[in-house]
Amino acid sequence: MFSGSWVAVVTPFNNNAVDEAALADLVNWHVEKGTNGIVAVGTTGESPTLSHEEHHKVVEICVKAANKRIPVMAGTGSNSTDEAIDLTAHAKKAGADAVLLVNPYYNKPTQEGLYRHYMAIADAVDIPQIVYNIPGRTGGKIETSTMARLATHPNIVGLKDACGDLAYTSEIISRTSSDFSVLSGDDGLTLPMMSIGAKGVISVAANVVPDKIAALTAAALAGDFGAAREIHYSMWDLMNSMFYETNPIPVKTALAMMGRIREEFRLPLCQMGQANRERLQTVMQKCGLLAEEAARA
Repeated sequence: MFSGSWVAVVTPFNNNAVDEAALADLVNWHVEKGTNGIVAVGTTGESPTLSHEEHHKVVEICVKAANKRIPVMAGTGSNSTDEAIDLTAHAKKAGADAVLLVNPYYNKPTQEGLYRHYMAIADAVDIPQIVYNIPGRTGGKIETSTMARLATHPNIVGLKDACGDLAYTSEIISRTSSDFSVLSGDDGLTLPMMSIGAKGVISVAANVVPDKIAALTAAALAGDFGAAREIHYSMWDLMNSMFYETNPIPVKTALAMMGRIREEFRLPLCQMGQANRERLQTVMQKCGLLAEEAARA
């Protein structure tokens, strides 16, 4: 199940409320375009600024819209173990197929603390769980030895690896079983990571080019790295443009340019600077993505 292109879907807003209709439309669009799975309320979904009620609602909307056509993974991580357990329990109750658990942030636990944190969640809620290692956001890194210990738990089935270190990725894959899924957490590294055994990506770029990212991962999984490489380079500028400013500012701006959502964020995120907006628009035009806006107008 945990392979291919999983989109870290944005959370659309309308007058500071979750735009439920736009979110459901995005899920339906991803199903049509071949995305393998939806990841709701992750970093790209602006989870830090959602209330618990809104967090629950976004998961429920995605599950309902997907309607078992593709699986839904819910972001349920926290720097509080009890809170992460509560969010994970709700995701299971709502019908999510898996959860994504970001490394505890700010309180900087030891490796033993990380191990106990993830084991407590895995013991408390019987649902497939993907650990999310992103040191640049959390200020801490789960070491390969700790991940190898965690991977023996039947509910801990994979790792979203956003460390940007292929040696780290190789070590994780070498120390875990063949059914353990390592997924790229960085679009630009999806191809190189899949060349050494990663099984796919949790993607930001798939928000705007779902068919392309799905095709790239499908080609790599089939061993056709020539085709995957061609897609990789055709999307290279676009993948980089998604990080001109803090994610998800560029991707939500891009989706608004395409007419799929309103260009709305919650503070402390804000609208894109004009110079970067113009750079993004140029890349979007080169990729033929703004023609879709005209067709929808």
